[in-house]
Amino acid sequence: MVNNDIDFYMSLFLSLTWRIVGHGFHYVVILIMDNNPAYLTVVKSNKVVEASYMLTLAEQRVLLACIAQIDSTAVLTDEYCFEITATAVAELAGLENLANTYRDLKKASEKLYERSVTVDDPEPDNPKITQRKTRWISSIDYVPGEGKVVLRFSIGMIPYLSQLSREFTRYKLKHIARFESVYSIRLYELLVQWSTVGEREIEVEWFKRQFQVSDKYSRVVDLKKRVVDPAILEINEHSNFWVTYSQRKSGRVVTHFQFKFGLKNLPKEKKQFTDAEINRQARPGETKAAVIARLMESSLADFAKPGETFEQAFERKKSLAEVKKKLSVKP
Repeated sequence: MVNNDIDFYMSLFLSLTWRIVGHGFHYVVILIMDNNPAYLTVVKSNKVVEASYMLTLAEQRVLLACIAQIDSTAVLTDEYCFEITATAVAELAGLENLANTYRDLKKASEKLYERSVTVDDPEPDNPKITQRKTRWISSIDYVPGEGKVVLRFSIGMIPYLSQLSREFTRYKLKHIARFESVYSIRLYELLVQWSTVGEREIEVEWFKRQFQVSDKYSRVVDLKKRVVDPAILEINEHSNFWVTYSQRKSGRVVTHFQFKFGLKNLPKEKKQFTDAEINRQARPGETKAAVIARLMESSLADFAKPGETFEQAFERKKSLAEVKKKLSVKP
């Protein structure tokens, strides 16, 4: 099994919380329950969603598995610890080689420890501070005898993960669990942040800077090929969102990406029409039911009888369909 498979199973854990008496630390232990990540939710301050950082896919998933255990409305301190066990990974993934599982988990955690994140305008009430650079986690405890690592978030990160009452982004961990690109996770978060709007325009240079890919993909064509297009593909295939995008130019230079997106399979809202609207839209000789059906783009427009309401026409057509179905059944 490749590392990506191990990473995916990490996102399927649930948690139980208790206080370790005599140590002063709060442990959130990742356990296997029913392999259902439906209720694991990631909540981040928008400052972090829009921050500048680079993580590998393994690091990102370890990080999100920890963030998903946090009560974003409660108090969080640097004494809270988040435990991830290699045994849980091995049991869930059906692995026999526990040493490799622990090695991969340890490697991702160590890389995460070295990573930093740069937050723009970290304190709105203090505009003199334009940026803040902080580490994601402050410590790692290794417990090889039990096949686990224990992580603690840094003090600098805690305000962006806890006691959040406004300007935050929330999504289910399951919606990004199958992504194979770290860029897919970053772009998905930026879209979820604007989910109530359904569209977002992002400056190309800002996009490259926050994703830390300016040196790798200086040309827009390469940025689209290596970052944007694969992310769009994965979001459409594996998440709860559909997304399309276009680009805006200044002269011959592409300066912005324009994304349009929304939730998949949303039930269509039933249109409501007032009598005044129906009378205004009615064609000569057209019944009320036919007007409503036409405005709703329904085939009932041709089916309705003079003077028949929309509901009456609908029920009559439904009854007729049932009769036809019974007649078509052979004894």
